[in-house]
Amino acid sequence: MADAKTKTNMKALAKTKEKVSKNSDAMETTVYNIKGEKAGTLSVPAEIFGLQWNADLVHQVVTSMQANARTPIAHTKDRGEVRGGGKKPWQQKGTGRARHGSRRSPIWVGGGMTHGPRNEKDYSKKINRSMRQKALLVTLSRKMKDGEVIFIDSLEMATPKTSTAKAILGAFGKEFTGFAKSKNAALIALPTTHKPTIKSFQNFGNVETIDVRNLNPVAVLSAKYLVISEPKAAFEVLSAKKVVKRA
Repeated sequence: MADAKTKTNMKALAKTKEKVSKNSDAMETTVYNIKGEKAGTLSVPAEIFGLQWNADLVHQVVTSMQANARTPIAHTKDRGEVRGGGKKPWQQKGTGRARHGSRRSPIWVGGGMTHGPRNEKDYSKKINRSMRQKALLVTLSRKMKDGEVIFIDSLEMATPKTSTAKAILGAFGKEFTGFAKSKNAALIALPTTHKPTIKSFQNFGNVETIDVRNLNPVAVLSAKYLVISEPKAAFEVLSAKKVVKRA
């Protein structure tokens, strides 16, 4: 009797999981126009915006990307690179002073630097492609969960116009308070490179523009809001970054 009840409960649980998985294939969200008004709703694919947060993966990818972007500039000279030091300061014995072989020793003023920064140091780290792609999707999912992803039906401008861009930012600033930040307020993702739109927003220090194909975890996490223009076209690009589970 107990076995029959257990089997029944297992079947019911399986059906429930199946319904949940079917319903989680897409999520409904709001689409806005350039005036900041609601223009309708949109089904957002869960495989892009519905993944579980993975802090360890995101931390590893972000720190690796920042290391790869690091350009060593600071450089100190060791005792073999500083000028002078050809002659022995004084004879080895008989002076009563400590013995020295060169004035360019690190313990002398004007001598070489010990263990200082060197510009030939390589800080780069390897990032697997699958890790980088999944970290991006996990980051997008977290942004979506926190309500920091904004979808706009279209953001293309015929000609570069800073005043138009200012009006757009002002309209969204009424709905989303984060647009008032002086830095890193929003990252605008365009489906393709559109120079008039990019030039329209380049005069604002708190807004950056990027192509959807160039989205990465560092850029997404650096801004308060992620603004995606033409969502359906963006989804086609992002769908290529889906992580395929191995059988």
